[in-house]
Amino acid sequence: MISTKGRYALRIMIDLAQQNSTDFIPLDDLAVRQGLSKKYLESIIKTLVHHGLVKGLRGKGGGYKLTRPLADYTVGEILELTEGTLSVVACLQSDAVPCERRDICTTLPIWERFNKMVYDFFYHITLEDVVNENQTNLHMAEQ
Repeated sequence: MISTKGRYALRIMIDLAQQNSTDFIPLDDLAVRQGLSKKYLESIIKTLVHHGLVKGLRGKGGGYKLTRPLADYTVGEILELTEGTLSVVACLQSDAVPCERRDICTTLPIWERFNKMVYDFFYHITLEDVVNENQTNLHMAEQ
């Protein structure tokens, strides 16, 4: 299950992408648009800055902006950064202790296939895809 931290991080990144700005976007603006507390956003955005997904600037004219083109961010990258893992079972996590039943586990192939589906799904959606899909949906709703 993806936590609120992962979902909110994704919302923040999408919001910054939708602004399509070279300017820094104030945290207050993000908090208002997303309906989230500034304090909670600060903790999430700190992680995004620390890992280089977002750049921050303090003071007048400060805020946050993306560091790369939209097509260079994947939903999977953002979620794994904030969630730690997208593995569906503990034994498939990259840092998992090898399971003593691995060679005889009858369910492992199921979990491996499902894990691959989750990974492929999230790592093949970019911020550019999400922004373009949202714009298409908005235009369709206006008609």
